[in-house]
Amino acid sequence: MSESKAPLLEMRNIKKDFFGNQVLTDINLTLGEGEVIGLVGENGAGKSTLMKILFGADVIRETGGFGGEILLNGEKVEFKSPFEAIAAGVGMVHQEFSLIPGFMAEENILLNREPKKKNIISEIFSDRMDTLDRSEMDRRAEEAIEKMGVKIDRKMLISDMPVGHKQFTEIARELSKDQMKLLILDEPTAVLTEKEAEALLDSIRGMSRRGIAVIFITHRLQEILSVCNRVVVMRDGCLVQDVEAKETSEARITQWMVGRSVESGSAQQKVEPDASQDDRRVILSIRKLWVDMPGETVRNVNLDVKEGEILGIGGLAGQGKLGIPNGIMGLYQAGGTVTFDGQDIPLNNPRKCLDSSFAFVSEDRRGVGLLLDESLEWNIAFPAMQIQNKFLKMYLGGLIKWRDDAAIKAVTDKYIGELAIKCTGSSQKARELSGGNQQKVCLAKAFALEPKLLFVSEPTRGIDVGAKALVLDALKKFNKESGVTVVMISSELEELRSTCDRIAIVSGGRIAEILPAYAPSEAFGTLMISQVI
Repeated sequence: MSESKAPLLEMRNIKKDFFGNQVLTDINLTLGEGEVIGLVGENGAGKSTLMKILFGADVIRETGGFGGEILLNGEKVEFKSPFEAIAAGVGMVHQEFSLIPGFMAEENILLNREPKKKNIISEIFSDRMDTLDRSEMDRRAEEAIEKMGVKIDRKMLISDMPVGHKQFTEIARELSKDQMKLLILDEPTAVLTEKEAEALLDSIRGMSRRGIAVIFITHRLQEILSVCNRVVVMRDGCLVQDVEAKETSEARITQWMVGRSVESGSAQQKVEPDASQDDRRVILSIRKLWVDMPGETVRNVNLDVKEGEILGIGGLAGQGKLGIPNGIMGLYQAGGTVTFDGQDIPLNNPRKCLDSSFAFVSEDRRGVGLLLDESLEWNIAFPAMQIQNKFLKMYLGGLIKWRDDAAIKAVTDKYIGELAIKCTGSSQKARELSGGNQQKVCLAKAFALEPKLLFVSEPTRGIDVGAKALVLDALKKFNKESGVTVVMISSELEELRSTCDRIAIVSGGRIAEILPAYAPSEAFGTLMISQVI
């Protein structure tokens, strides 16, 4: 790009207040053609809001618009809808999926841009009678998928896909657009394994070489340093740093993000095995478990969980780690036997699991985790009200039940404080929170149930570096102080090693082996590929 040529994108003095909060203050950002910048900051720093302004998201217009101006190729623009942004060559892969569940992957990839062909009827009447050119759709969808370097089934329904494959479908949709100049990626690797994430980073490098600029939002700072030209850091709605990626480090970025030094969780904390762990009784026993979950392979899982421990489950994508809790909790068809505290737990019956004092924090927080249009109070308290009659006032021997609003507010305020949920108050709607704070609400909801056994799947998905330690510490505190047995499923091996007592590696739909958390990383890596099918 020559010096006289205008930057591809300029955002000047951008301001925004949202639900009573000033969330953006005088943001200035410049992006050149083919440049990749990493946009980082804690949850609630304003990253997603800034990108929604750029992309013309409806929520910005519906909440009073914004201050400042945006220039694309030197010309002022203000997109009134995402359709206008797309027409101008701006694409966005959102943190939360915007796919049609009943459509196949290829239909979502080419939605509203489907190739059509003429027929006798359309020749006579109008082109509105054209039919879809399915062979051309197949070709274009496959071409977009190949650009990612990760294979997904273009014929699979979105409703049947695991979250990682949904993410790739979103990305493939943007890669299929010929006119794209600028792509915004909001937490695209949060649900991906390391191998999948590296393939996506290669795709970003390829886009850059083709002249497509990328704004890459992620909490995985090593990815930022690997693929980006510049790092832009936001804190409390302000842009606090804009530096060359090669001139900084993860530690310095972290300090800029949170305004303090953050000690990352380390497996070094677990150097001494807990001798008392061997004496604990088995509280959950799983035998010959199989689960029919699309994208996951669970075919013969045998696993014993000890009372009061935090057991980690790790493994590569699709090998079965996510399928285990989803099958036990009845979200997908499953078979085999599960025994908890001496009692058989019937499979394919979610209510029986909840009645047995199980709780589950799903990796799909929006699909099965939250009531998005309800308040934080209702989200956190409702499951305990429904299942355990908590937070209710009883009259006439229980014939009449009434909500205990004071108790509901108290428990919500408790977890807002303990988990540092950024919100305007307990009555705010879950939809209005950032993705990471929504994840914290899912954890709070599970904690409020006070279960005997907690399954928690990808607990720090989409959570920034400053909040990850807080969430993991909250899990450890909940386990220790309440005596709750925790089964934690995560794609982040180091996260498991810093939190868990033992770690079971799933490979080929089976438990390859269980190792203590202090075992070397290489041992876990070897197990992950031991039975891959």
